[in-house]
Amino acid sequence: MTRVGIVGATGYTGAELVRILCNHPDVELTILTSRQFAGMKFDSVYPSMTGVVDLVCEELSVDSVCDRSDVVFTALPHKLPMAIIPDIIKRGKKVVDLSADFRFKDATTYESFYQSHTAKDLLEKSVYGLCEIYFDRIRNAELIGAPGCYSTSVLLPLVPLLKSNLIDINTIVADSKSGVSGAGRTLSLTTHFCEANESFKAYKVAEHRHNPEMEAVLSLEAGAPVKITFVPHLVPMTRGILTTIYANLVQKTLPEDIQNCIASFYSGSPFIRICPGDKLPDTSNVRGTNYCDIGFKLDERNNRLILISAIDNLVKGAAGQAVQNMNIMLGLDETAGLKAVPFPV
Repeated sequence: MTRVGIVGATGYTGAELVRILCNHPDVELTILTSRQFAGMKFDSVYPSMTGVVDLVCEELSVDSVCDRSDVVFTALPHKLPMAIIPDIIKRGKKVVDLSADFRFKDATTYESFYQSHTAKDLLEKSVYGLCEIYFDRIRNAELIGAPGCYSTSVLLPLVPLLKSNLIDINTIVADSKSGVSGAGRTLSLTTHFCEANESFKAYKVAEHRHNPEMEAVLSLEAGAPVKITFVPHLVPMTRGILTTIYANLVQKTLPEDIQNCIASFYSGSPFIRICPGDKLPDTSNVRGTNYCDIGFKLDERNNRLILISAIDNLVKGAAGQAVQNMNIMLGLDETAGLKAVPFPV
């Protein structure tokens, strides 16, 4: 059994990691850290885990985490992971980081949108953890920079079409709607019930931190600079992301060409589901799962493709994809611990 530690286990993403990993057939949860809830049993923070997880949350000690873990998940706010991950890597542990600290190869890009980077030497070693695209690199990685939730929902539908040169890279517009859990567990006025309930609003229009992350990957896969317009929205639901992407086609293309392009690219990818016919993705169909559902519609009058994806922001957009990365790194079944079936209603 592989021993697993979670640093930052009591945020929404950390708790989702606990939920998934406590049922994983090949790992043992050995240590959970939490600054705010150190000394408290995890199931007293999350009563849903009563009788399932009996670990006590601890103050972070890199020595203790490394002594008791083979793989470490860091589910911390940006900037904090870069302070501890170098020491964890030096101790020969594999790390999956869920912050933005190791998503970028270019430190300048990271620093333009976040803060100064103090572990630049590890950026070249880190692998961007978009599993369906970078499976082979992930398999040999020591350090994973797990993708952002919005980025996952935008990149997975677009990459096959970019690589097949079917869409005009200068015309991409992505419109995403996310549930409130995407803002994390920390209290803020924006996510108070009275502020979010019966409200639907755009935020960080054309300046969201996931924008450069998406553009870096899209440019790499297209073999040319790609800039997109990205507009995120907050919707009054707990979890889920629905993304709608608009792009002009390079030439007249049939629906079956689009279908075949996406389906063939993701052949053998267990968590990508292509919606049949006129059925389109719905966040309710992926809730609590690691699936990404992809659908599309051709606007033939305007020679424009409309792509739609749905993911659970806490699972495929965060914890589930992180576990999928771990499975690949360890040579395990990619779906281990991630076979949750969506609720029918």
